[in-house]
Amino acid sequence: MDAIQKNLLEQVAGLHEMPAGAYNIRANGQSVERSTTAHIDIVTKTDKQGIDILIKPGTKNESVHIPVVLSQSGLNEMVYNDFHVGDDCDVTIVAGCGIHNGGDSDSRHDGVHSFYIGRNSHVKYVEKHYGSGDGRGGRIMNPETKLEIGENSFMEMETVQIKGVDSTRRITSARLADGARLVVTEKLMTHGSQTAETSFLVDLDGEGSSANIISRSVARDDSRQLFLSRINGRNRCKGHSECDGIIMDRAVISAVPEITALNLDAELIHEAAIGKIAGEQIIKLMTLGLTEAEAEEQIINGFLK
Repeated sequence: MDAIQKNLLEQVAGLHEMPAGAYNIRANGQSVERSTTAHIDIVTKTDKQGIDILIKPGTKNESVHIPVVLSQSGLNEMVYNDFHVGDDCDVTIVAGCGIHNGGDSDSRHDGVHSFYIGRNSHVKYVEKHYGSGDGRGGRIMNPETKLEIGENSFMEMETVQIKGVDSTRRITSARLADGARLVVTEKLMTHGSQTAETSFLVDLDGEGSSANIISRSVARDDSRQLFLSRINGRNRCKGHSECDGIIMDRAVISAVPEITALNLDAELIHEAAIGKIAGEQIIKLMTLGLTEAEAEEQIINGFLK
């Protein structure tokens, strides 16, 4: 891998070298590095682009890294990755995509990640997106995540996109069985003329299931954001959706939360708040010696932390 690809890899997966555990690293449309363990196998699909990640029942304290980097202008790809997590597992999965575009043609990565999680398992899933390069071509990423969470399992999902992605449409859907839990934390920043759409659809099918969807976003310059969240309570369950946005300059943020109770014992809450940075916050930091621009950055960094 060249220096640009290594920088992208560090940005989206925090990797300075090949990680311990299982991994599959994809660069410019090809798998370039792969490692498996006794408990985690990675198999190339034969019918379409992508891989199957097979995690055996009882796997504990192991990780899987599957980052994608693109440094070739004009490259467009679509991949399908399926994660099969057995019962009684505790694993961390790190994904993400980085695009460096120094040319005039758009570069685009679309990916569908499907999770099939067994019973009594804990999965932490981290997905980061990052763009760089001074070319006129766009950096486009459209991730879709599908979750099937088994009985009494817990899924933590953290998604981060704070720089360099010109256009993104992020779709997450989930179905939860009895006692299953889902916590999603999204951090998003757009600038320039970038656009971002986030969509969540959560079906709380199981008795005692719960979901907590939290989005923090900042829109700057002329960028536009749309947040869509729909939670369906089909059993005795608890669901919460929260979107907090900071709007700056000439940006636009729209939040459309929806909750539907289909059971007498469904407890559902949605919250949405969009506003500018409070002037007194900036003034307070400026009294400590920061410039106005530095104060704004400090507030934004704390909001997205």
